[in-house]
Amino acid sequence: MTYRENYERWLASPALTQAEKAELQAIQGDEKEIESRFFDQLAFGTAGLRGTMGVGLYRMNVHVIRHATQAFAQVILEEGPEAAQRGVAVCFDCRNNSDIFAREAACVMAGNGIPVRLFESLRPTPELSFAVREYGCIAGINVTASHNPKEYNGYKVYWEDGAQLPPKHADEVAKKMQELDVFDCVKTMDYDQAEETDEKFLANVMEQVNDKAVVERMADTFKMVYTPFHGTGYRLIPEALRRLGMKNVICVPEQMVVDGNFPTVVSPNPENPEGFYLAVDIAKKEGADFILGSDPDADRVGIMVRTKDDDFVVISGNQTGVLLLDYLIGAKTRTGKMPKNPVALKTIVTTEMARKVAEVNGLQCYDTFTGFKFLAEKKDKLENAGEGKVIFSYEESYGYMLGDYVRDKDAVSASVELTEMAAWYASQGMTLYDALQKLFEKYGYYGERTMNLVMPGLDGLKKMADLMAGLRAQPPVEIAGVAVKQQKDYQDGSVVNVADGAKSAMELTGSNVLRYEMADGTSLIVRPSGTEPKVKVYILANGQSKADCDAKVAKYAAWAETLKG
Repeated sequence: MTYRENYERWLASPALTQAEKAELQAIQGDEKEIESRFFDQLAFGTAGLRGTMGVGLYRMNVHVIRHATQAFAQVILEEGPEAAQRGVAVCFDCRNNSDIFAREAACVMAGNGIPVRLFESLRPTPELSFAVREYGCIAGINVTASHNPKEYNGYKVYWEDGAQLPPKHADEVAKKMQELDVFDCVKTMDYDQAEETDEKFLANVMEQVNDKAVVERMADTFKMVYTPFHGTGYRLIPEALRRLGMKNVICVPEQMVVDGNFPTVVSPNPENPEGFYLAVDIAKKEGADFILGSDPDADRVGIMVRTKDDDFVVISGNQTGVLLLDYLIGAKTRTGKMPKNPVALKTIVTTEMARKVAEVNGLQCYDTFTGFKFLAEKKDKLENAGEGKVIFSYEESYGYMLGDYVRDKDAVSASVELTEMAAWYASQGMTLYDALQKLFEKYGYYGERTMNLVMPGLDGLKKMADLMAGLRAQPPVEIAGVAVKQQKDYQDGSVVNVADGAKSAMELTGSNVLRYEMADGTSLIVRPSGTEPKVKVYILANGQSKADCDAKVAKYAAWAETLKG
């Protein structure tokens, strides 16, 4: 069916409301807009669905939600009646329409005879992962677009282990979506509320605490500022910090208001320092050294810290993870909580400094593909085989996983441990900025940067594909005047030594990612985003000093800019 035929079919469908039909009628003269909405359906992948909200096949709306849920329900039913009766947990965040989309998903699941456990109000994403495991559900659904701008919404899907849907099941859902009619859905609903989950979830969060005593000792003097950026962390994170023993948690009042329009920020992303402007003002006024912010669905967290110049700086996701890993090793050793054969996990695009910290302290460190479903899978594989106990998993994009009760990144437990760490360093007369400088002195200097080559629209999808195909067809032997030592293609697992052409294979295969190991020790990684219209270039440098690292990062960033064409 052509995009124009899809448009006419939607316009004539009795499933649409008058308001939805009016939205489509308003674009009748705009052929490019019609094509962008109807050229295809939103792609369903291991992260589920994500897109801008609006009426159309390639938009997020109740019809697309019903369609995806019907396909997901059929995948669940094929697991057998006992599996289906275990039910599905459904959660949603603060975004516009998230509650509506969640209830529509619950309608379809219930209509297929699958019991539904729908949260009665918005909750953090990690609590959904926990609920799937806690109640023995076969699957979970969370309506969220994480940190994307307000125009977006998404549909994350989880399997029985509490991790996001494995590729096998995601492919099956995508296949069924192609087979099913988009308007073929059911609407009856029968679900249980999940109010009691908060206490169970928080109990597990607090079990991750290593040194509560140091927080209690510092409670009268150590101050911090917290912001949920209008999102789901507004309730559980302050409560968890109170249980940790914190007395001086100052919340940003304007951003404690739940609002899917995110009125105080351009983007509710803790990776963007400009969003912390209100928190910085409060921290300066109140004399706080530590600022913490969680994204709208409270699975990621970012921090800012005071420097000796009395200014506030961002600690990147890479650096935060290194600080936390080093602290956890010390705290668990200090308090007798370090397990036998401890392990750290990171993704292939996360700083190599994490590996250095782990190995210097006697831990094994393993890489996975980007995404917590892969980190969760590796954790389960190692622990089930008795090959180690994972104490920490993280990726550079501000996601951290601790403990055994979730299989996804969790801003709630991360906030607790980051605060404990900041309080411990404060007891030593140091801020986290000071601590990071000490780690550079101990482990060496590392610098990272992620370049986002945005390629929107239909042309952008083709440009992204052409870029990756071009790099494979003509692999660079030199980048920014530096020789490429090794080319790695994670799609087929191949490794080529440029000097002699020798080939070998990697364990990790099946992902559209290219990596170049440079003669100066830098790693360059190129991969299309799975959730946004952009290609990401990761620059992972190390050197003799910060200036040396900065120079390498700047040089390769200039090369990355040329890839946009």
